[in-house]
Amino acid sequence: MSRLRYALAGAGHRAQMYVEAIVGAHRERAELVAICEPNPVRARHHARTVVAAGDAAPRIGGPDELETLIREEKVDRVIICARDDLHAELIVRSLDAGADVVVEKPLTIDASSAARIEEAVARTGRQVVLTFNYRYSPRNSTLRQVLQDGEIGEITSIDFSWMLDTNHGADYFRRWHREKKNSGGLLVHKSSHHFDLVNWWLRSQPHRVFASGGLRFYGAENARARGLGERPARGTHDGGDLFELDLRTDSRLAELYLDAEQHDGYLRDRDVFSEGITIEDNLALIVDYDSGATLSYSLNAHAPWEGYRVAVNGTLGRAELEVVERGAVLAGEGLHPAIDPSLTGAERVANLRPEGERLIVQKHWGEAYEVPIVTGTGGHGGGDALLLNDVFIGPSEDPLSRPADWTDGIRSIAVGIAGNRSLETGLPVRVADLGIRLLQEPAAR
Repeated sequence: MSRLRYALAGAGHRAQMYVEAIVGAHRERAELVAICEPNPVRARHHARTVVAAGDAAPRIGGPDELETLIREEKVDRVIICARDDLHAELIVRSLDAGADVVVEKPLTIDASSAARIEEAVARTGRQVVLTFNYRYSPRNSTLRQVLQDGEIGEITSIDFSWMLDTNHGADYFRRWHREKKNSGGLLVHKSSHHFDLVNWWLRSQPHRVFASGGLRFYGAENARARGLGERPARGTHDGGDLFELDLRTDSRLAELYLDAEQHDGYLRDRDVFSEGITIEDNLALIVDYDSGATLSYSLNAHAPWEGYRVAVNGTLGRAELEVVERGAVLAGEGLHPAIDPSLTGAERVANLRPEGERLIVQKHWGEAYEVPIVTGTGGHGGGDALLLNDVFIGPSEDPLSRPADWTDGIRSIAVGIAGNRSLETGLPVRVADLGIRLLQEPAAR
């Protein structure tokens, strides 16, 4: 079996999943032959993983060498894990150079760059795959099955609340995501995952968005208002504040960022209460869909626990999914504390919010019942492995339609882009007015 030749564009932390898949479970089908990355320390980090697995070292080049790498290394597919605002340029350049693309969410951060991707796909006829791993998580797939089977009838509305805790949520305010020009804000960078789920659950397209929100917890102004006093410029120092991230305590982060910052000046551990943060930490949206359903969505990035709640109302009843990914943030646990799956209930978290998930369906005039969620092993309940199979082997027939492409990517970011415009204007925004052909409303509407 001949192996497809891959290039990696962007060699930060997120690239690890793809590199390990290429040298591990999918090495018979894939080989990493090039890394396009401006920081040589990060590029060499992933190159060493490839060499350690017994393959030849991938060729390393800077961003201006992308086309050369694709041409001279005969690259079939480019995996893009770069900063969000760089996605569109890298996608278009890769397509024009003759390679297909696999890209991390979000597809891009604004309407004009989305339109450029749309034009490049039409011009080249090449493939762009989006990696929406949340679709593959068993709990989300099970809810899709319930809705697809018509258990609660026609969907009339969805209430969706997402809580990011003070470990995970705070991290977006330490790094490049904190500037909206880089990430599109959490409405695009993070919530595109959530909006894709809703689009996929509803099997419909967003029509109109109204948003409200602001920076109400993080940032210098909020710190001053709460009397937090003087703050360190970064977390890697001999302090002890619960919001600090000391890169020296995590060998992987130290190698990828602390040891690499001399080359580009990028600081991975900035104080979450410093100046210069331009994204929101509290957000609420109302989204109307072509199907007639309405989404009520909220995101909080400083919650004391992490997880989400989804309630889907239908003409025959209601489905409720509750997920607790981390029941509490406790001092001394680190950035992403591991959860021991052998522990349950009070053994796992010494409070009344144990980690877990539950899907409840209740029809009109009937008693509620729980729908079993069958999980696998690995990240996202085994969902990451299923996603990587679709990426590297190719999508199989899937009754739940989990594989995604650039059109799904555009529909997911459309909600966030329209939401950002609504935040700016204070008015509802029609997605058809964003200037992207795919999102133009049907003439009959």
